[in-house]
Amino acid sequence: MTHIQRWGAFLLTLWGTLQATGLLHAQGPGLILAHRGGLAEFEENTMEGFRACYEKGIRGFETDIRMTQDGELVILHDDKLDRTYNATGSVENKPAAELRNITSRKHGHPVLFLQELLAYFADKPGVYIELEMKTSNKKLYPDSRLDEYCRKLFAAANAHQPQGATYVFTSFDERPIRIIHALDPKAPLSLIASKPCSSEFIQRAKELGADRIACQLNGTSRSAVREAQKAGLLVNGWPGHSLQDYYLALGLGVDIHCTDMPVALLAWQERWK
Repeated sequence: MTHIQRWGAFLLTLWGTLQATGLLHAQGPGLILAHRGGLAEFEENTMEGFRACYEKGIRGFETDIRMTQDGELVILHDDKLDRTYNATGSVENKPAAELRNITSRKHGHPVLFLQELLAYFADKPGVYIELEMKTSNKKLYPDSRLDEYCRKLFAAANAHQPQGATYVFTSFDERPIRIIHALDPKAPLSLIASKPCSSEFIQRAKELGADRIACQLNGTSRSAVREAQKAGLLVNGWPGHSLQDYYLALGLGVDIHCTDMPVALLAWQERWK
């Protein structure tokens, strides 16, 4: 066993002990979140990936929500289809019917619509799903279109949420967070930033009514994570590209780790139980 493996095993054992004594949040830091359905292990944001992750024991998921020209919600990370699908241009400029004829570049999967994803999880109690609102591009999502987007997403998520599940509305964009908070002040909300956790970021999340944050692991300190948790926020640490990133997440004490390799990490967790 290497030094890094021994250190990781120690951290996981320590986490289990603290969790058993009630000194840690019930959710973590052991909750593994499958980033885009586990993009390093499956084709990203496809039903294949989400299904495979669930069947292998993953119960935390992250995905990206966009809206078509005619108002249907679909799963896609990028502003354009070009990288992941056999098509060009933006989802926002295409009708849903056109998207249903498009397939993914790697394995020929169809574009995944939000209703299909929610229907799959509707009979699976206890799942944790982060629904990232991909609205930062104001050309694609001007203020005039944002209200429709948020209302449709909020209604769809609540209509399909199974017993004991947590569906979280997340975004880098503060605008949809404010709208969802106005629709339901108790809705789980997460503000995301491509930077380490800081007092300023914690304060901004609280001002928006968020009850959790997502921040960069690199540069984040254990004291900043504790400050956020003391302020009542759950902390999601990302990105997760490797086992070493997971070790860092454990060491920092984040509640959730968003990773590209969820199945591999789950296997590692099981090995050291």
